[in-house]
Amino acid sequence: MGASATLALAACDDVPAAPEIRTPATTTPEPQPVATPTPEVTPAAAPPTATPTPETAPRPRVTVAPTPLTEAPIPEPPFDDAEVEVLLVGLLQRRNMSRTQAIVDAVVAAGDRRFVAVFIELMRLNEIAIIRGPGVPGVQAALTELTGFSSVFTSEWAKWYARSDLQAPPGFTQWKGWLLGAIDPVMTQFFQGEDPGKIRAEEVLWGGVRVDGIPPLENPAFRPAAEIDYLEPDDLLFGVSINGDHRAYPQRILDWHEMANDVVGGVPVSLAYCTLCGAGVLFDGRFDDTVFTFGTSGLLMRSNKLMYDRNTRSLWNQLSGEPVLGPLATSDIRLDILPVVVSTWADWTAQHPDTLALDIETGYSRAYTPGAAYGAYFASLETRFPVPFDSPELRTKDRVFGLAINGVRRAYPTELLTERMVVNDELAGRRVVIVAPRGDLKGQGRDRSLGAPAIWKAGAEVRAYDGGSFEFTAGDDPQALVDESGATWQVTEDALLGPGGQRLERLPGHLAYWFGWFNFFPDSTVYPVEP
Repeated sequence: MGASATLALAACDDVPAAPEIRTPATTTPEPQPVATPTPEVTPAAAPPTATPTPETAPRPRVTVAPTPLTEAPIPEPPFDDAEVEVLLVGLLQRRNMSRTQAIVDAVVAAGDRRFVAVFIELMRLNEIAIIRGPGVPGVQAALTELTGFSSVFTSEWAKWYARSDLQAPPGFTQWKGWLLGAIDPVMTQFFQGEDPGKIRAEEVLWGGVRVDGIPPLENPAFRPAAEIDYLEPDDLLFGVSINGDHRAYPQRILDWHEMANDVVGGVPVSLAYCTLCGAGVLFDGRFDDTVFTFGTSGLLMRSNKLMYDRNTRSLWNQLSGEPVLGPLATSDIRLDILPVVVSTWADWTAQHPDTLALDIETGYSRAYTPGAAYGAYFASLETRFPVPFDSPELRTKDRVFGLAINGVRRAYPTELLTERMVVNDELAGRRVVIVAPRGDLKGQGRDRSLGAPAIWKAGAEVRAYDGGSFEFTAGDDPQALVDESGATWQVTEDALLGPGGQRLERLPGHLAYWFGWFNFFPDSTVYPVEP
């Protein structure tokens, strides 16, 4: 915020420390993970375009908010930046409600729609009982007066705001950090007043946990398949294969951690898993001379998790692999997405008997059984957090395989892919072939919070490849394709291999719920595309 207002920095008594948060991911003690050696990292073969190397030390934690000056006069409209600061800080206090009401009235009288975002934040934090005392008087009526929209639900206000072109007042980002600091002081690091952003900070929501309250796995231990006795044949997993190193990350474990920072085949990777939008995305952690590792911010946007890098505490989009709020948000950094597949333990081990799988002894005490953390959500047709944009092309939680080439994106419904088994398509002027030969996947287990069984659709085992100049059909074996000449090609994790030594490289793609994909990539087409 600007230095023009004389504000003493001190802990704000009116924004209290948050009560203990209880969610499925934080109900049990969290001992430190068992230490494992860090594997050797292979240097990147071809660094991207040069970009300044980010700082490597985390920014200092900010844990204080300005003390409201209860005797300062309420500014008269129109409000300059310094006067906006006085109003924002005044709204932090709860002891003089008549003054708070006077601030709200002054904003409404001025017709200052910049404060719509501010009032929505106050409604939301009152709703989840983070702010002590009575709700800010007149906020709901003020919102309706300023916008013409009316609702008693903050989720509806959040969706309405995301569809609008309103802008927040200067200083809002820092102010929001102070509010969220009542939940976890570490969150103030993500909302520095001078930080740039590719997203509107107004759309960022608290997801119910503190920073790293859903603890990432850091170089976790693995065991050979022959030593794994906790997995059932139909258990779902993320399959990763790099330089001949095959790894299985069971979803029953990743549901509780949502992030694995690891090294596979000599490549530092982060497997970022958003349970809410159904997407596990594998990122190459290297960019220029920097290796990024990530944590869970506890924050969401459009029901998609925002991860943060440990280097600069910037917030990143989990689907695109780019920083969106913080010191790196103005950079051209975008991490390479690597191929990952969802499969079952039986199918993955049949294809890769030499695979390694996550050791269930992660160092954390969790109920690592199928569906324990999110089974009811996976089985539900509903989203858990506000999703502003809808598309009639598919149902909200239909599973799709998302593919991007040169910034052009397409969603392939997995039920259509498994019906056809092989789809030949053209995307961004490039022929591609999508392979899904093993049918639809289904998850089943028991949701621990409800104590009830759950069954859910989990997409399909899908891989995408460069199609070259060929037209493919399914072979007699799931690991085989047949081209138009009748020649058989082998399906591998790295490429399609032809009988004459031809090689068509695999393309990076991943599964997601349709709402998750569409809300961040609204220009995406859906297969099949009408001519």
